[in-house]
Amino acid sequence: MDLRYLIPFFDPKVQTWAIEARLLRWLTFIWLCIGLVILFSASYASAATEYGDGLYFFKRQLIWVLVGMVGFNVVVYTPLSAILQSAKVGLILILTLLLITLIPGVGTTINGATRWISLGPVIIQPSELMKPFLVLQAAYLFSKWNRLSWLVRITWLSIFSLVLGSILLQPNLSTTALCGIIIWFIAFAAGLPYFYLGGIALAGFLLATISVSINDYQRRRILSFTNPWADAMGDGYQLVQSLLAVASGDIWGRGFGLSQQKLHFLPIPYSDFIFSVYAEEFGFVGALVLFLLLTVYSILALKVAFKARLMEHQLVAIGVMIALVGQSLLNIGVATGALPTTGLPLPLFSYGGSSMIGSLLLAGLLVRVAREENQAEVLILKERRLRRRHYVQ
Repeated sequence: MDLRYLIPFFDPKVQTWAIEARLLRWLTFIWLCIGLVILFSASYASAATEYGDGLYFFKRQLIWVLVGMVGFNVVVYTPLSAILQSAKVGLILILTLLLITLIPGVGTTINGATRWISLGPVIIQPSELMKPFLVLQAAYLFSKWNRLSWLVRITWLSIFSLVLGSILLQPNLSTTALCGIIIWFIAFAAGLPYFYLGGIALAGFLLATISVSINDYQRRRILSFTNPWADAMGDGYQLVQSLLAVASGDIWGRGFGLSQQKLHFLPIPYSDFIFSVYAEEFGFVGALVLFLLLTVYSILALKVAFKARLMEHQLVAIGVMIALVGQSLLNIGVATGALPTTGLPLPLFSYGGSSMIGSLLLAGLLVRVAREENQAEVLILKERRLRRRHYVQ
């Protein structure tokens, strides 16, 4: 591989790609740039207060972006067959990290949840890194479902259950639910019988119910979601401040950098509630622009999936769309009060190295699927031309 391809935003052969691959690549870059701009604004006040450096979070996010872009380019230039074959190894490694977080005294606890592992100055969140491997392995498994023995099926379904269970025990109900949704939709797209799909959905619902009944803070979040103003200074505080930020944006927004709620009113404005700051500064129009970007991204992802000749490629494209666009919609739903408060980051917006790397790897997978389908079309056209020449001769 040419080392120049590892340089972010540089690709000398991009003009040979399919139009879908090129559009998805640039949409990813646009999405990323908008995210960096709003992260700069959302994090500046908090960084200045906590660390005496308004650029503290922004500079670190740039480092993660560079790492993520290297991963993005590596994925884009690696055959998908090789990536799918190695996905099971990556999934097992990340699962090991997830289980390590559950060991008392080893995992890093922040705000009452043990979801991170500290490696010196670097803190990683295995559940965010799991998403690309979960998409790949689920696509690989369900695309070959009818050709696999029940032993293999049960083994991998058990491993998926272990992944979801380890994330839930951190505790992290929102990410568990998202990962379960990703697996379910990939299985649905693969054409699994409704009996299996219904059983999986029922098991997921029962698991979520048990988690909510056991964890008091999850139950309080759901109850406060129905009427956050009843306890505006307690359990409903986050949602109330988020709604105030979104409403303050009005049609055109207050203007870049002029959010009031990020000034120590909205908790952690550069992470889970970064959309609230975005809506306050860019208003209803800015929110429409983001929704338009997500809509176009979804349409292109579906087009790539429909054009793919191999089922496993189709399922990868659908899984990536669910992981990126679905998570974005869930995050926005939380910020606007349409869904109970959760801890899901907004992909390519929220601060966090693991989330940034995981999101860019997912985007790279979608671009890779689009590229391979274009290469397949080119090979078919070449074969047809050779046959015509043969018949003429």
